[in-house]
Amino acid sequence: MERRVLYFDRPGPANTEACLQRAKEAVKEEGVGDIVVASTTGQTGLLFAEAFRDDGVNLVVVTHSYGFREPNTIEMSEETRERIIQAGAKVYTGTMITHSLETALAKQFGGVYPTLLVAQTLRRFGEGTKVCCEIVMMAADAGLVEEGKEVLAVAGTGRGADTVTLIRASTSKRFLDLRVLEILAKPRG
Repeated sequence: MERRVLYFDRPGPANTEACLQRAKEAVKEEGVGDIVVASTTGQTGLLFAEAFRDDGVNLVVVTHSYGFREPNTIEMSEETRERIIQAGAKVYTGTMITHSLETALAKQFGGVYPTLLVAQTLRRFGEGTKVCCEIVMMAADAGLVEEGKEVLAVAGTGRGADTVTLIRASTSKRFLDLRVLEILAKPRG
């Protein structure tokens, strides 16, 4: 089998439109019915929600958790959240799997913890690839995508989208069952 893979010279939001187009192609060509998109402020999530509004896909936008940047705050406005939902997508906000208790312990006491090792290992394939794996597990943990299904995952490095992957979904409890089946787009740097 042959697949088209996009490689970007640099990571970042300049690649968002190309990732959106690559995701559209994958839905059309592969018949993927579930898409999970990482979105901090909601701009990328809204872009994807509007683009897939009438395509019959289950689109889940995964945000940072409350308090990720600072206590009692979230980066996505309520207005943006509502616009994503009105476009037919779901919004999930919950604990980020690789940025949880172990991050706090490592910061306080030093040392290396298993979740941090997993995160750093996945980052060898790019920040977006790590986030794609994480958001698919988060969506599966919440029951928003079905375990075992092939799910298109979209994430980025910082803002926007620069990575598109096809992942066989699993919950975080069964992390070792998660499979990155294909990389459809990613930055080289």
